[in-house]
Amino acid sequence: MNQSDSISTRKQSCGKLFVVATPIGNMEDITLRALRVLGDVHLIAAEDTRHTGKFLKHHKIVSRLVSCHEHNEAQRSEELIEKMKAGHDIALVSNAGTPAVSDPGYRLIQKSIAENIEIVPVPGVSSVIAALCVSGLPSDAFVFIGFVSKKQGKRRKLLKDLEKESRTLIFFESPHRLLNLVEDLLLIMGERRAVLAREITKLHEEFIRGNLSQLKSQLKLKGKIKGECTLLVEGNPSQREIVSEHEIQKAIMDVMDESGEKLSGAVKIIADQLSISKKKVYEQALKLKK
Repeated sequence: MNQSDSISTRKQSCGKLFVVATPIGNMEDITLRALRVLGDVHLIAAEDTRHTGKFLKHHKIVSRLVSCHEHNEAQRSEELIEKMKAGHDIALVSNAGTPAVSDPGYRLIQKSIAENIEIVPVPGVSSVIAALCVSGLPSDAFVFIGFVSKKQGKRRKLLKDLEKESRTLIFFESPHRLLNLVEDLLLIMGERRAVLAREITKLHEEFIRGNLSQLKSQLKLKGKIKGECTLLVEGNPSQREIVSEHEIQKAIMDVMDESGEKLSGAVKIIADQLSISKKKVYEQALKLKK
């Protein structure tokens, strides 16, 4: 057992907040560590206690549940903070995936940091990574956008700001607004490769690949779309310049000479500056070192 996972046993010591990722569909997509933590904590703060209750029952876990969702999180956070100060360990879970990533949990985590309460991440499945790794789109660099605005004006302004982004774009969207998003993407960004990942890890899992106009046609043919949707869109091809090995090596030397950065720090800076993967920069850094 990792020391950070050890559950508080003394009443006088401050409890911990465990941020636990849960399955996005298939109930088997849960780590052994997450199951142990959920079974050991004093209390589980859940986005929907009924949903989490079914999951816990499936895995034969008996734990106290309390709701913590977008409508009560501000007030509930205060109560949970007091319990942790009294020595209780609490696990935070959402309905699917990782809390605070397009889900409730941000306020509780912020307040816990302010109160110097130890926060322990218990990672797991991610719809973003699950969709990206089978998309066939560039995966060395990507931007997670999450949900866009329901209002057309705000949505289009955001997409206009992203028009020149070279990295793969990843969106969450509700099924009934998905067609509107695809149409706006096509209008603002033009024809791009795209992938719709729907109901990932669930019984009706589906991946629709093509360009944006093809996705638009498919969505119109399907009519009513159901389930959780993750949309991946190719970055702007014209912005993905090919950077030579010599340019990368020179940039590394310049950064290290001018700022005194160590190799690892220089790699991150150059990767950001040139919009290329850290792996690619690190390979050139190793050649320089030799």
